[in-house]
Amino acid sequence: MHKIIKIVLVLLSAVGAVCWFMLPEAEMPAAQAAESGALNLMFLVAYLLLGIAVFFSLFYALKILFANPTGLKKALFTIGGLLLVVAISYGLASGTDVDLAEMANRGIPTTESTVKTIGMGLNVFFILTAIAVILMLLPGVKKIFTK
Repeated sequence: MHKIIKIVLVLLSAVGAVCWFMLPEAEMPAAQAAESGALNLMFLVAYLLLGIAVFFSLFYALKILFANPTGLKKALFTIGGLLLVVAISYGLASGTDVDLAEMANRGIPTTESTVKTIGMGLNVFFILTAIAVILMLLPGVKKIFTK
């Protein structure tokens, strides 16, 4: 299996190297360069390699996760906690923070649902950042008061 993977990776690397030398010149307009077959093939190789990497990363991570029941339980609690943070963030987001008519006048079609989703994402970020800061400071503060 490893030999086959190595051979495929060497072939994809060779295709990428050949395409690199076939890239359009720097003076070529961007619109024409974007239609270059070599550039499109390089993107295809990059997407293929990314897909392979994501697939095998997820496969082996899930394989290890399901092999250890305590790890699976811990992962499920973590995912549940993240879903709880997302639900709280969605409840805190109002969706009326932006004047939708003004956004439409500027040529940005926006709905209240879109604004609420963006607000939810910001709230998730702020809550998770606050949790991370607290979890970093907590051991230091605990160490100060226990001495």
